[in-house]
Amino acid sequence: MSSINFATREISCKVVYYGPGLSGKTTNLQVIHQKMPQDKRTDMVSLATEGDRTLFFDFLPLNLGDIKGFKTRFQLYTVPGQVYYNSTRKLVLRGVDGIVFVADSQRSRQAENLESLQNLRQNLQDYGMNLDDIPFVLQYNKRDMESIFTLDEMNDMLNPDKKIQFFPATAHNGKGVVTTLKTIAMLVIEKFNVKQGFLRKAAVNATAAPTASEAPAETAETGKPQNEAPAPQQPTSPFRMPSFAAKPQANMANSGGAGSGLFQKGAMSSPFARPRVATAVPRMPTFGRAVEKPTQTDDDEIVLRPYKPKDK
Repeated sequence: MSSINFATREISCKVVYYGPGLSGKTTNLQVIHQKMPQDKRTDMVSLATEGDRTLFFDFLPLNLGDIKGFKTRFQLYTVPGQVYYNSTRKLVLRGVDGIVFVADSQRSRQAENLESLQNLRQNLQDYGMNLDDIPFVLQYNKRDMESIFTLDEMNDMLNPDKKIQFFPATAHNGKGVVTTLKTIAMLVIEKFNVKQGFLRKAAVNATAAPTASEAPAETAETGKPQNEAPAPQQPTSPFRMPSFAAKPQANMANSGGAGSGLFQKGAMSSPFARPRVATAVPRMPTFGRAVEKPTQTDDDEIVLRPYKPKDK
């Protein structure tokens, strides 16, 4: 699941490279790490064993652009290909946003490809997830070997409906690696934008005001006066930053509750339960300077004003 850090304004997405042992998962990450500029990558963690080059996972966060002022940081993982490390493979799949299945094109690895794909579906089902609902691409690696399946034969084996995007690749020389990464990143961002739109729409519907025909019935049931307007509700969408520059409401002093506004206290919020007199917020003197009113900006945009030293 994509996570949003409002403090650093980053969206972290998790992509897992899955497949049988020695199919080229770790080689994909090594090539990506070499091709990425130093300011776009971090150190890659790799643990090797006797039977495979990855025991747990490879971790490679990548910054691949911005989404409405938020930086996108992709965390790339691989899983061990051995069957007896299934618990580790299942653990790495937790919270996944996109999957790249790296298949071995050699004819001698047909059984391993089918077993690994079935294992992927089963591990996702244990988390209550469906592979068809997750951004997913296929990479047919090792196309430079001698005895290999054709692309049509690979699709008949792993992608019979041809609904999943697939890419021939030779990971050790970088062919098809970057194309696979760009495609899965685009699908993850597209899925995130769709999910964000649904959440925004749900938040707007949840905070919508009742119609005129529904208002008398509600006041009759609650016994409140008909001329009393319902208290406005704050939107609960997690994808918008709170506006700290918003003006306080006119009747804030009469709201009474301690949580009547963001970082605001009511008149009765004193720890000794004594009424607190509402006072105006003091303002800094202008000393004759012309003060312009700040323009209202979107919550997703932060304007940084450069520092200008005073003239002596």
